[in-house]
Amino acid sequence: MLLQLLVLPAMQAASPKREFRGAWIQCVNGQFQGMPVQQMKNMLISQLDALEKAGINAIIFQVRAECDALYVSSYEPWSRFLTGVQGKAPSPMWDPLQFMIEECHKRNMELHAWINPYRAQTKGTTALSPKHPYNAHPELFVRYNGQLYFDPGYPESRKYICKIVRDIVSRYDVDAIHMDDYFYPYPNPGEEFPDQLSFAGYGRGFRQKADWRRDNVNVLIKELHETIHECKPWVKFGVSPFGIYRNRKSDPNGSDTNGLQNYDDLYADVLLWVNNGWVDYNIPQIYWEIGHPAADYEKLIRWWAKNSAARPLFIGQDVVRTVTKADLQNPAQSQIPAKLNLQRSLPTVQGSCQWYAAAVVENKGNYRDVLTNVYHKYPALIPTSPFIDDKAPDKVKKVKPIWTEDGYILFWTAPKANKEMDKAVQYVVYRFDRKEKVNLDDPSHIVEITRNTFYKLPYEDGKTKYTYVITALDRLHNESKAVKKKIKL
Repeated sequence: MLLQLLVLPAMQAASPKREFRGAWIQCVNGQFQGMPVQQMKNMLISQLDALEKAGINAIIFQVRAECDALYVSSYEPWSRFLTGVQGKAPSPMWDPLQFMIEECHKRNMELHAWINPYRAQTKGTTALSPKHPYNAHPELFVRYNGQLYFDPGYPESRKYICKIVRDIVSRYDVDAIHMDDYFYPYPNPGEEFPDQLSFAGYGRGFRQKADWRRDNVNVLIKELHETIHECKPWVKFGVSPFGIYRNRKSDPNGSDTNGLQNYDDLYADVLLWVNNGWVDYNIPQIYWEIGHPAADYEKLIRWWAKNSAARPLFIGQDVVRTVTKADLQNPAQSQIPAKLNLQRSLPTVQGSCQWYAAAVVENKGNYRDVLTNVYHKYPALIPTSPFIDDKAPDKVKKVKPIWTEDGYILFWTAPKANKEMDKAVQYVVYRFDRKEKVNLDDPSHIVEITRNTFYKLPYEDGKTKYTYVITALDRLHNESKAVKKKIKL
């Protein structure tokens, strides 16, 4: 086991005020399968508490793994990854997605609902529920490598997936819809994906099937983006593609790598989506280590930083690999410092997402300790999305400290707003000593990010003067002008 040294602050890139700090919570590994309801709730609360302490500010929660649901759906069956049997409702009844939205928002985290668009049956699912869409429209599906998929070549497939996303976005207060790396399935050597019928019927004049397949995914991505923003303009749409776009041997502009390719093997033209604004963020899964012979983390993060800057770029980090691979410059320690310092040194990289959340919770290789004590020592606001909305909410009103039976409380009033996009949904509380200059760019002065319109003051003897500053954040994290209040504590 590698010794993980806590990095001295001088060795790390400065803490940014804005940084996406996400973690994926998956269901497809069966971690919840058949678990009693209260036990699962307790497990999720325990995970969220640990992640909150580690500075995580966004959770990507898997709610649709195989045309099923970890939420109340009138279209698709309850997931076997929840109850053990597809179509079997939880008992007592509960809604994991709604539960996670409420618990994340309590902790000032975003909740991104993670769906797998095309996959309809994984290898471990032996029976499909009568409510599964395959039973209503078998003609839209194909079998490949022992699994069942929507055929992306049919317009009806896209229409159906958009319907599911519209349903989630319209009924739930999600902050984003998220898709990972499963577009066309990963190639199975010697087996051709069986889309001859859809190509013959809906080829749209394409001569090369590969170009047609890419276009099928492009159209879905564009339509999903439009569907989400028509429904709720503030809900983001993000993707987390496989870590290699193209190798240099396939494209002179590709990365100096030698592995599977999004563009050629999964028919996912990620850069087209980013450059056309069809996604609102991109989290390539750069799961390899620095120095990997075929897919070097350093080469890949630099490539994405250079080529994917038209929309917010975050990095998918593999926790286990990071803590088990030695730092090339200092073999006594793992690659945590090298990777995270490199990530922060690149101006177009605005954060990262941890695969997988439980590995952080379990503190594998001291990963959680390093986040808590070093890299996430201070809070961070989520990066803004100015291409969706760049108008900040109005500033808070009536900032006043009041003695209550619960102690000395700083109260304020939410600003008025005419539209949902302009409403204040969170507040940032900063504190400065009497002689300190007020600098809202320094996150070390953030004492609270909250959805409440009050903050409990740490009263001592009333002899020390501090300046408190309150700002408001809207749904897309635009920050209002500051309101200051001098208080003796």
